Amino acid sequence: MFVLGQRVISERLGNLDGLAGVDESVDVDGHRRREAIVARMQVRSAVIPAAGLGTRFLPTTKAVPKELLPIGDTPTLQLVIDEALGAGIEHFVIVTSRSKPAIEAYFQPSPDVVAMLEASGRTELAERVRSIGSDWRVTIAYQDEPRGLGHAVGCAREAIGDEPFAVLLPDELMGNSSLLAHMNGVCISTGGSVVALKEVPREDVSAYGVIRPRGTLNADGVVPVADLIEKPTIEGAPSNLIIIGRYVLTPDVFDEIAALQPGAGGELQLTDALRAQASRSPFHGVLSNVSRHDTGNPVGLLTAAVEWTLNDPRYGAELRQQLNGLFAKTQ
Repeated sequence: MFVLGQRVISERLGNLDGLAGVDESVDVDGHRRREAIVARMQVRSAVIPAAGLGTRFLPTTKAVPKELLPIGDTPTLQLVIDEALGAGIEHFVIVTSRSKPAIEAYFQPSPDVVAMLEASGRTELAERVRSIGSDWRVTIAYQDEPRGLGHAVGCAREAIGDEPFAVLLPDELMGNSSLLAHMNGVCISTGGSVVALKEVPREDVSAYGVIRPRGTLNADGVVPVADLIEKPTIEGAPSNLIIIGRYVLTPDVFDEIAALQPGAGGELQLTDALRAQASRSPFHGVLSNVSRHDTGNPVGLLTAAVEWTLNDPRYGAELRQQLNGLFAKTQ
C-alpha cells in the first residue's frame, strides 16, 4: 500500500530492467530508430482529470470533491499520485474546476498545521503533511466546462509541453506502480502511445472502450493496437481487451485533440484522438496484472477502502477484528 508523500526521487524510478519495452526493440518501421527515441523521451509528467461534479456522491460532493474522499486516512487523489511517483513521475497537472477550490487548497503548504502537529509530538504525521508537493511539482489547470475527457486532457497542453505524459483517471486505484512503469517503458522504446488493458468476459465488453489488436499479446502482455472502439456490441467487439484508466501518450495527441469535432453533448472524446494516433503511429496496449478498484461509485469506494485498510499495518488488525464481530452478529 502506498504511503502519502514518503517516497524519495531515487526510489521512484525503481528497477526497470526486464520490463518489456525497455530492453526490447520494437519494430517501428518508418519512424526514428529506437536509440534516438530513448535518448529524447522520458515520461516525467502526468495529467489527472479532476473537474467532474461527482454526482454519484451527492450531497457529499456539494462541499468535498470526490477526488478527496479518503481510503483510510488518505485521499484517493493522493493514492493515484503515489502510484505515479513509484513509476518515476515527478510533475502532476491536475485539471480541475474553479468550483472545486478544495483540490487546489490540498496542495498548498500548511505550516500552521505542521507546527501544531510537531508541538504535540506527532512528528510522523507532521512530515506526511509537509511532504505533500515538496518532492514533486503540481500545476493546476482549469476545465470550467464539462466537455469530455479529450477536452480535459487538452487543457493540460501548456503545462505538459512537448514530452510524453501519463493520464491517470482518479476513479481507478491500482494495487502498485508496476503497470504504469511498464507502460512508460513501452512508450520510451516504441515512440508511440500506450493504453492499459484488462481482459473481461465478452458479454461485458459493450460497457467499455475495446481495442482491435494488430497482433497477439507477447509474453510480457504487450500487444500492438490497430484501432479503438468505444462501447461496441458484443457481436461486433474486435476483442475482449478493454481500456482502463491509465494512458501514456505522446505529445502529438494534443494536435489530434485540437482537431476533434464535438460529439454528443458537445464533448471531445479522448478515444477519437487515440484512434487517429493508432492509424498512423506505433500504438500499444499493456495487459494489467495488478489489482484495480473502481472508486467512482459509493460501493466501489467502500470496497476499496476495506481492502486497502485491511492491508494497512496501522489499521488492518483492528478493522479485521471489527468486521469479524460485525459478521458474527449478522449470521
